[in-house]
Amino acid sequence: GVMERLGLGPEVLLQKNPRLIYARLTGFGQTGKYAKSAGHDINYLALSGVLSKLGRKNENPFPPLNLLADFAGGGVMCALGIVTALFERVRSGRGQVIDASMVEGVAYLSSFLWKSRHLGLWSQPRGENLLDSGAPFYEIYRTSDGKFMAVGAIEPQFYNQLIKGLGLNLSELPAQLSFSDWPEMKKKFASIFAQKTQAEWCDIFDSTDACVTPVLSCDDAASHQHNKERNSFIKNDQGEISPRPAPVLSRTPAVPSCKRDPFIGEHTEEVLLEYGFTKQEIDKLYSDKVIESKDIKANL
Repeated sequence: GVMERLGLGPEVLLQKNPRLIYARLTGFGQTGKYAKSAGHDINYLALSGVLSKLGRKNENPFPPLNLLADFAGGGVMCALGIVTALFERVRSGRGQVIDASMVEGVAYLSSFLWKSRHLGLWSQPRGENLLDSGAPFYEIYRTSDGKFMAVGAIEPQFYNQLIKGLGLNLSELPAQLSFSDWPEMKKKFASIFAQKTQAEWCDIFDSTDACVTPVLSCDDAASHQHNKERNSFIKNDQGEISPRPAPVLSRTPAVPSCKRDPFIGEHTEEVLLEYGFTKQEIDKLYSDKVIESKDIKANL
C-alpha cells in the first residue's frame, strides 16, 4: 500500500504507460491474511514449509542465513518474473503487475521437495534422510586442522572412490543404502577424516570423482585455483572481493564494475541534474528532506 499512498500504484502508472512492467516484491504477497504483516526471511521460510526440512537430527530447524527466501525465493524469482513479463510483452505489447511473494517463491524453488515426498527421499524425520545429513556419504566432516570437507558421493561409482580415498575396503562395509548402518558409518567416516588436514584430503580427492571438496571460507574461495582460473571473483579499486556476475553469457557477458559501492546519496545531485532537475529544484528537495546527500569531500 506504500506506493498507492504516494499516488504511484500500478493502476495509475499502467494507465499512463500500458507497456509498463510493475514488480511488487514482498514477503507474504499482495493478498492474504499476512499481506500487511511485517516479517523477515526466517518467517517466509517458515510459512513456505521449507524451514521444517532444514536442520540436523534432534535439533531445531535452522535457516541458511537469509539466502533462501530473501534472495532466491524473492529477488531471483522476482527478476525471473520481470524477464518473463518482458518476453510476453514482445507478443502482446502490454505490461502487467508481478506479485512476487517470498513465501511462494521459496516454496516454488523447493518444488523438488514436494514432488519427491512420495519417493522415499524424505520419509524419515529431519536429519535422517539422504540429502539432509542423514547419509554418511552426503555430509560435512571435520579435519585434523579444524577445517571441513564436504562429501556428496551419492552414486555408487562415486561412493566407491570415496571409500578408496578413505583407505577402506568396500567388501568389508555394509551396503551403501543400508539405512540402519548409517549412524555407525558416519562415526567411522568422521574418525578417518579427523586424522588428516584439509590440504591432505584435497591431495587425495582432487583428482578423483569421489565428490569430496573442501569447505572454503570466502577468502579461500576467492583464492582457490579453480575459481581463479575462471575469474569467478573480482576485486574493486578498494581491494574488496566479490563474486563476478553469473551466469556467463558467451556473446554478451556482463562487464562488472571495479569501482567501490557508492555511499547512500553520493550521486543524488548528479543523477537529478542529468535527469533535468534544476539546481533550485534540487535544493528545494533537500530542504524538504525528500532526498539526502552524502558529502564525501574533505572539509579542509
